[in-house]
Amino acid sequence: MRFTSEQRLDDGVLEREFILGEIPGILWTPDSASASAPASPILLSPPPVGLRRAYPRLVGRARHAARDGFATATIELPGNGDRPRLPGTEQAVAELRRAIQAGERVGDETIDALILPLVDKAVPEWQAVLDALLTLPEIGGPVGYSGGVISIGTRLAVVEPRIAAAVLFAGSFIPRVIFEEARQVTIPLHVLLQWDDEGNDRQAALDLFDAFGSEEKALNANMGGHTGVPQFAGDAAAQFFARHLR
Repeated sequence: MRFTSEQRLDDGVLEREFILGEIPGILWTPDSASASAPASPILLSPPPVGLRRAYPRLVGRARHAARDGFATATIELPGNGDRPRLPGTEQAVAELRRAIQAGERVGDETIDALILPLVDKAVPEWQAVLDALLTLPEIGGPVGYSGGVISIGTRLAVVEPRIAAAVLFAGSFIPRVIFEEARQVTIPLHVLLQWDDEGNDRQAALDLFDAFGSEEKALNANMGGHTGVPQFAGDAAAQFFARHLR
């Protein structure tokens, strides 16, 4: 992991941009983090719109987590920002838009072609970033995961034993295989669902929640569209991490 820039935000949070291989990302650490008192990391999975566009939302979540003593890290997802596009996704996006504009159900094959290449590449990248983060003296302890695409979080919760708890953002299309993988998830989960999320399948999100095998899982559903998550829902997610990562 090579740090390429560093700045101290006005609340004392240290923000560092990094490169790991071909993966760009950002690490935020609270000023309380040190080798003698390392901060547990939360992996902030961004929406697939590019880090520049997602930055205002991500830095807000990072500062909130830092107030609770947690470090956070995010990455540019494969195929996003300046990264090379994933094979086949442009055709899948075109078919997705055509189906939505026509008022048709988005087909399973289109969802698989759009989401699974992203999941297959993003999950091992997140694991590599986590390997690097945990070599830093100021980072350590139980690991959390927060965000979407919900299929990435589901797969990561299955294959990565270092993740102790996850906040998953519903609101992205879900491939068929992910419903099967969800049954293998056993860590505590807190799922955020916007009831009026435009262009996404609410019932699929509810079915996925039902499929999760975790003994402790909570669904926080609120009225409103995709980006209208209320502040109190974010506060509940922060309390969830405080219970499970401290």
